[in-house]
Amino acid sequence: MATIKRKSEKTFDVLIYLLVTVICLICLYPMLYVLFASFSNGYRIYSHVGPIWYPLGFSLDGYRVVLSNPDVWTGYKNTLIYVVFGTVFSMVMTIIGAFVLSRRGYKLKKFFTMFLVLTMYLHGGMIPTFMVVRTLGILNTYIAIIIVGAVGTWNMIIMKTSFQAIPQGLEEAATIDGANDLQVLFHIILPTSKATLAVIVLFYMVGIWNSWFNSMIYLQDRSKFPLQLFLREILISASEMEGNADIQSGVGISYVKELLKYCTIIVATVPILCVYPFVQKYFVKGVMMGSLKE
Repeated sequence: MATIKRKSEKTFDVLIYLLVTVICLICLYPMLYVLFASFSNGYRIYSHVGPIWYPLGFSLDGYRVVLSNPDVWTGYKNTLIYVVFGTVFSMVMTIIGAFVLSRRGYKLKKFFTMFLVLTMYLHGGMIPTFMVVRTLGILNTYIAIIIVGAVGTWNMIIMKTSFQAIPQGLEEAATIDGANDLQVLFHIILPTSKATLAVIVLFYMVGIWNSWFNSMIYLQDRSKFPLQLFLREILISASEMEGNADIQSGVGISYVKELLKYCTIIVATVPILCVYPFVQKYFVKGVMMGSLKE
């Protein structure tokens, strides 16, 4: 027999739903504000003060100007290169490091684990890192952006803990059947750690997609700039977009600057947001698996 909720319980449920709804709106509204503003008329958005709950005079002029700028497409191309190759390189290095540190019989495991944890508190600094990059001859190249800061210590610790949580009997059975370490890694460890791998891939992809500081330090050639570096220029001065503004479109130069900020944010944010739904189901499971203590 179903339990009939009392009036006080129903009231409490309603309050909880209202509270959650308010929290969601608070979290979503900044993105909705930018979205509504990007579809607004340039004159109206420039003179508007206060919150925006809908597009102020629906217009696509801002997107037309943004997408007609060659820097945006150059930034997209470079960002995709950095995301694809950077994520692959970071995952390979993280998997190798986590696999070695998760071996139960490895005598130097504690030493290297402490050495890695130490890097979370101490850093060589920007200038020494720049000098190393310049000495290696990879300054102003794609390689500099891909390998500098490629491995996240926290990500490696999560993956290491996830590998350690795999039952030892699976590895022992594979070893008895003649499997070596690489075969254990590819046929036992990785297939049983898909949730954690998906989460770490998401972390690396988002981090690389949003990164602009390393590019500003190590790149001088604008043809290698990622999208976020062009976005930074637009948000600061909008100087790169001014030449593409069309006076006859009904949006003057002064108003285009304000409108382009919102349109460029949407153009730069939507692609990475589309990735999240595909790994969302692994997110909580992967982080929890990687946080369990052996």
